[in-house]
Amino acid sequence: MDRFWGYHSEWNLGSPGGWDYQRITQEIGKAVWSRLQQIKPMAIELDFDHPLLYPIDGFVQMLTDSHRRLSGSNQGLIAVIAEEETLADVTENINLAKRLNSIDGLSGALMAPYELELVDGRACYQGTPVSIAFVDFNTDIMLDLHRKYTLTPLLQLVSEGRVVNPRGTEPINVKSMFEILTSEGNSRFSTESVERTPWTRRFLPGRALGPNGEAIDDLIEWTRRNWENLVLKPERGYSGFGVRVGGVNPDADEAVGLALSKGEYIVQKKIPLHLWAEECVTYDQTEGVVLERVQTDFRCLFGTSGLFGFLVRYGGVPTNVGSGGGVQPLALLKSNLSIREATKRINDAMMSIDAAELSGVLEMQQQLALDHRFTYLLGPIKMALRPRLITADHLHQLQGYTEAVWDDCLLLEKMYQGGALQEMIDIEEEELAICRTQPWAGSAAIFATDGLFSFGAHPEGP
Repeated sequence: MDRFWGYHSEWNLGSPGGWDYQRITQEIGKAVWSRLQQIKPMAIELDFDHPLLYPIDGFVQMLTDSHRRLSGSNQGLIAVIAEEETLADVTENINLAKRLNSIDGLSGALMAPYELELVDGRACYQGTPVSIAFVDFNTDIMLDLHRKYTLTPLLQLVSEGRVVNPRGTEPINVKSMFEILTSEGNSRFSTESVERTPWTRRFLPGRALGPNGEAIDDLIEWTRRNWENLVLKPERGYSGFGVRVGGVNPDADEAVGLALSKGEYIVQKKIPLHLWAEECVTYDQTEGVVLERVQTDFRCLFGTSGLFGFLVRYGGVPTNVGSGGGVQPLALLKSNLSIREATKRINDAMMSIDAAELSGVLEMQQQLALDHRFTYLLGPIKMALRPRLITADHLHQLQGYTEAVWDDCLLLEKMYQGGALQEMIDIEEEELAICRTQPWAGSAAIFATDGLFSFGAHPEGP
């Protein structure tokens, strides 16, 4: 059986994104692959259409099932709620509302949270009661917006159990939870989760146990001395903001000083970079056709019914977050080749393509991206020309992996509710009050793990 290597760097149990971007990436990637095959036939069979390469389908089904659970066969409105400044630019939220609106018996609408209103005791949008709401921001943002706009209708949806993801996931949606998974007593969690979790500690002065079980007298000073092999990250950060990486950010004093001044940081063992790198062919106007090593990030998206699919990202920022860069098509390898052999064959073939022709393929890809409105807040999303490859064995393993993470999150919630994790959670009381009105308990949610995984195409060494 083909195995996969690597670690998850973090989990997102609040409002993960990317569930529609892979669909667009697949459609564009399939067209690009067809063009490359016309230019340089490679005799490799790839499947761009496997259901797990389109996570939006499972996500929409979960939302639809949630509506049916609450409302039966009655018609209903599923609200997609996002911050006002993102409404015109975040393509996947726009697409989600359109997709929901096309389902018989359902309507979908994209809105800012303050557009909700109370009518006869029900939270409504333009007079229509909301059945289910997907909220595209975490509870700390919800609280900030409530203080600004008084979002009573949205908070009512939370208390009625109509918000996805349930706000009750927030207390365990902090990176400090990885300390529990990498400490004594972690045998209650799945082997799959524990073995794929990098050593993590809250960044606090005092004693700790190190990555190999060694005694540390003071974690702060130990971090300074061992900075080359460590990462500092905010407990609730995102998109790489505030992250410092040993070797990439060489000034240990600056990194430690930043973490101490900001507070609520974790220190984490750096994941071996060669395990989550691949070589990709690209076109550069100055250098022509070039082969470059990129860092890869493999987001798994899953819910109550199991694995929905993936978001495949790449970039040049080697952190335990995988920030920066762009997205990459994913293809199921059908030919009788190893991932390494097939990847090399594709790279070699692409390197032999005339620079002008490969430049034309890149222009075609960029035009398709514009046609699909494939943009985020800062503009067009970059995309790799070559697909990342995976096998059916890998898909089976990833299904088991995500089921294990789901079960471990349930255990963490039970521990929190039982009072065992109070010291691990530094969230203000007003936010926790919102969380308590909608416990998760395994109800409908979309979770993500950001995996720094290799499926066999990683470089042989560091």
